[in-house]
Amino acid sequence: MWRSVAAATTVAALVAVSGCTVQAVGTPAEEVPPVRISPVPEASPDDAKPAKPAKPSKRPAPEVPPKVLWSKGDKGRDVRELQARLRQIAWLFEGPTGTYGASTVTAVKGFQGKRGLPKTGKTDSVTWRRLLNMTREPGKWELYASGGQPAAKPDPRCLTGRVLCVSKTSRTLRWMVDGRTVSTMDVRFGSQYTPTREGVFNVYFKSRHHVSTLYDTPMPYALFFSGGQAVHYSSDFAATGYNGASHGCVNVRDEGKIAALFSQVRNGDKVVVYW
Repeated sequence: MWRSVAAATTVAALVAVSGCTVQAVGTPAEEVPPVRISPVPEASPDDAKPAKPAKPSKRPAPEVPPKVLWSKGDKGRDVRELQARLRQIAWLFEGPTGTYGASTVTAVKGFQGKRGLPKTGKTDSVTWRRLLNMTREPGKWELYASGGQPAAKPDPRCLTGRVLCVSKTSRTLRWMVDGRTVSTMDVRFGSQYTPTREGVFNVYFKSRHHVSTLYDTPMPYALFFSGGQAVHYSSDFAATGYNGASHGCVNVRDEGKIAALFSQVRNGDKVVVYW
């Protein structure tokens, strides 16, 4: 009996050490509740921390090129002013013509290069601002030093009949028929020592290949209206512009226009020379 109790005690001790549960024979086992592990709830999107905003880029914004105001091929009064200002500081020696041509491109490039600007030959806002600061506003005669001025308003005496309407103010000639302008052309006049007469005259003689007997110079397409004074083509006017003057005649520099005029004008047509 003692041995049985001792054996049972030894087995119980061993079971206690091993952690196992032994059910005695004929004795109901004590129920042990199972260990339950609660599931970890999934994180909700709402629980996530808001993302940090991206840091702005530190790269500088690309430089915007200055606006181009005028470039090769442009025409008009603004181009004339550009050319007149370039002439004031000796970057351009011809014109103004009112047309942005090769010589104007070259002049603008030179002006830009001298001042450390990109040598594009195009007049942009930066180039124009620099030019304005170095020059003065050109006068009317500077703008039209090479001609091209709009024809002046016709004198009232030009509004009837067939008339060569010559304005000394705008340095232009209108060929008018019954108040309608047929053609216009640049003209120049005599100097202060040999002035072109003003008033109302009539064409009294036409000479296609005339040569002056007084000055021994050609006067092609001559339309005489007062003594030895005539409207005629001048190669000197075509070559030198308003740097020269006539001996009293009305010089025309466009040979094509004066040739057409010569073929249309008749003896007896009126000539009006006025300021």
